[in-house]
Amino acid sequence: MTEEKTLVTKTISLKKYGIDSPLVNYQLHPEDLHEITIDNKMGVETSSGALAVNTGTFTGRAPKDRFIVKDQITSDKVWWGEINQPILPEKFDALYDKMVDYLSLQEIYVRDCYACAHKDYRMNIRVINQYSWCNLFAYNMFLRPSEDELENFKEDWLIVNAPEFKADPSVNGTRQGNFTIINFTKKIILIGGTGYTGEIKKGIFSALNFILPVFRNTLPMHCSANVGKDEDVSIFFGLSGTGKTTLSADPARKLIGDDEHGWTLDNHIFNFEGGCYAKVINLSEEIEPDIYGAITKGALLENVIVDKQAEVDYTDTSITQNTRVSYPIHHIKNIQVPSIGNNPKNIFFLTADAFGVLPPISKLTPGQAAYHFISGYTAKIAGTEDGVTEPVPSFSACFGAPFMPLHPTVYAEMLSKKIKDANVNVWLVNTGWTGGPYGVGSRMKLKYTRAMIQAAMSGKLGAYSSETYTIHPTFLIAYPNQCPNVPSEVLCPKNTWEDKQAYDIKANELANAFNKNFEKFKAYADETIISGGPA
Repeated sequence: MTEEKTLVTKTISLKKYGIDSPLVNYQLHPEDLHEITIDNKMGVETSSGALAVNTGTFTGRAPKDRFIVKDQITSDKVWWGEINQPILPEKFDALYDKMVDYLSLQEIYVRDCYACAHKDYRMNIRVINQYSWCNLFAYNMFLRPSEDELENFKEDWLIVNAPEFKADPSVNGTRQGNFTIINFTKKIILIGGTGYTGEIKKGIFSALNFILPVFRNTLPMHCSANVGKDEDVSIFFGLSGTGKTTLSADPARKLIGDDEHGWTLDNHIFNFEGGCYAKVINLSEEIEPDIYGAITKGALLENVIVDKQAEVDYTDTSITQNTRVSYPIHHIKNIQVPSIGNNPKNIFFLTADAFGVLPPISKLTPGQAAYHFISGYTAKIAGTEDGVTEPVPSFSACFGAPFMPLHPTVYAEMLSKKIKDANVNVWLVNTGWTGGPYGVGSRMKLKYTRAMIQAAMSGKLGAYSSETYTIHPTFLIAYPNQCPNVPSEVLCPKNTWEDKQAYDIKANELANAFNKNFEKFKAYADETIISGGPA
């Protein structure tokens, strides 16, 4: 799927938003945005044809600088706290006025696009960017209207994005100069002071995570999804670095989407986005051919190191470990068109357990599924953040707490009901360490993880029985004794450790971290969910 290049430069008036810039570039072709970025010395072209940029000070999201306007719509529905921080409507209005005055003095780029592949849920979006490459990101990541659809386009939401504009915390109510603010009444998202493009897509995801459950009785999910030849859908929940994008890009299955989906009342899964935003740390053609092959003209690489021959060194993390690429979903050859599937047959919760104690794959009961969904466990490893020198448990409710405006149990209850109604198999998959913790053991081989997931999807792991599965003594989850193309000793994590006593100590340490984290949810959870945790 390709698009013909538009040679005519378009412009529109933005005066209705208070922006009076004479330099408004509307709906530019991605190749034009690519060339403008290079001409402005804000990026370079790599040997594959992709554009590489540096996002500046911020190379990842800033969750402590994300705010939601507290008003009549949100005051009694949002789960306020460290994740969902309130800001007053008048603070938002004053900051908006300052921001549009600033943009009136800039050359800016505007794109009309939409979210949600399901026609009944479509959300039209207008994105106003200060940078050409941020507008390219919007082209890549959101769904792209046809020329006919653009004729009478009317946005439902507006995103205003100005990386060089900074707030004054003492006046504007922010924590520091950078900010993301969501206003559900005015349907506007303001993003300033940061060039990290992920804030753009996650702003809309956060909005949908409020709108869909509250007004549409539809479950939003931070997951990837694919579909097999028999129309069997699998979805993959997981935090950054757990393999969500990698494992959903399966040559034998069509990709529905790699990050954000909805699960409707009429039993469909649909993609929110029109592209993929993949981590590229240690990327290679051999291990991840689909992602590697997608990094061509039109793709946008962030914070990678490019040598004088225009070659990218994907192993170089001198700028950040969070090196990324965005590309339109049609850069992947094997995709589902449109990006919609039926009820899932299998759900996989992915975790990169750096303690090396969780089994590589386990089958979960409904109570365990709800417990692990609310917990959203993975682990931070040394070097990923300042001050992290050894594995640290990391819990993010619903595998996406920074984007969830409602209490996690709202999403967990919706998921539990859908799992039961659709009779879905739920699996916990450890893509992390085996044979010991980080620094002692080794990362689980991707070929083993793929083999286990394929066995689960094909039914080769079989139904649970005491002969075919073993119950983990600490986490009480059932793991298979055998799996095609995986050595049996790999399936039992304790067997991979030389020091069995050290394994038991680590397992108890992690179990205690689970239990401590879950304390804040106990008052909202029923006995079935509570019993789904470790002993």
